[in-house]
Amino acid sequence: MKEKLEAIKKNGLDKIKKTKTTQELEEVRKELTGKKSDLAEVLKTIGTLSPVEKKEVGMKATEIKNSFAETLDKKEEEIIASMSVLDGPLDITIPGTKNNEGGLHPVTQMCYDLNDAFKSLGFEVYSEDDISSEKYAFDNLNFAKDHPARQSMDTYWLEGTEDKEGAERLCLRPHLTGGSVRYLLKHGAPARFVYPGRVYRNETTDARHERAFYQYEALIVDKNISFSSGMVMIQTILEKVFGRKINVRMREGFFPFTEPGYEIDMECLVCGGKGCKVCNHNGWIEVMPGGVIHPNVLRSAGLDPEEWTGFYINIGLDRLVMMRYGVDDVRLFHSSDLRFIEQFK
Repeated sequence: MKEKLEAIKKNGLDKIKKTKTTQELEEVRKELTGKKSDLAEVLKTIGTLSPVEKKEVGMKATEIKNSFAETLDKKEEEIIASMSVLDGPLDITIPGTKNNEGGLHPVTQMCYDLNDAFKSLGFEVYSEDDISSEKYAFDNLNFAKDHPARQSMDTYWLEGTEDKEGAERLCLRPHLTGGSVRYLLKHGAPARFVYPGRVYRNETTDARHERAFYQYEALIVDKNISFSSGMVMIQTILEKVFGRKINVRMREGFFPFTEPGYEIDMECLVCGGKGCKVCNHNGWIEVMPGGVIHPNVLRSAGLDPEEWTGFYINIGLDRLVMMRYGVDDVRLFHSSDLRFIEQFK
């Protein structure tokens, strides 16, 4: 029995010595000290020995077990040390290097703030794909067949669908408003929801315009929606976002999907209403069109305009961010200049 124990010890120490990875070492550890190890099998037969032999074999087995444990731990330290990229021992007293911390893009942060504000008013947040169609972007929204917005000089039509019509003629969505009909067809009325997202326009860029920018649309549909309810909603949302009362004005405007429609302006916060290049030197900047939902749009959504009405607002999310931070060029938010973006962490 003693010879067998010596053989187990020698064989085990040799296996430990030959291991090169922590994974291999773990396998050897199980093989040498587990319940099915050779050492464990020997201990199972100890009851057949005489009292003197039991003592001798027990002591020898404990010695081997301790030897395995000590050698395995040392080998693990050697393997880990050999894997280190450090030239020498680690000095834990040396100050560490601070990791660069990321942050939300200011447009994303504004979107989240608006989500929170609208959710507090009982709105649901809805989203749709960036690819839309002529049916949802124009037909359902009461756009005339010859409306300029349908032309490629304004809308990005997808190659291969130019000769098709309706749902088969695809485009990058030029606005979010088509999402309102999608939602109402699926969920019906009454409805109270917002749908943020990116839109795409084939237009020249300048300090206030981009080809790909963010909008944030909101719609209430119910049986009795007053114009004053829409105005209160606009003022409430702006106050929640900016933390103070914002001066707002409404001007008459035409949009195919509203009747009547309005241009909704807020006092320019870049110049404090004094006039600058962002507001064309008049102290006001258009941040959202809006108005009462057109009866034809309700019909497209399967709703009776004699029974239901609604109120739209379409927030220019990028412009709202410009107002929040006093930035005078929207293109900066879409640039890859980290020096600019890192200011908003």
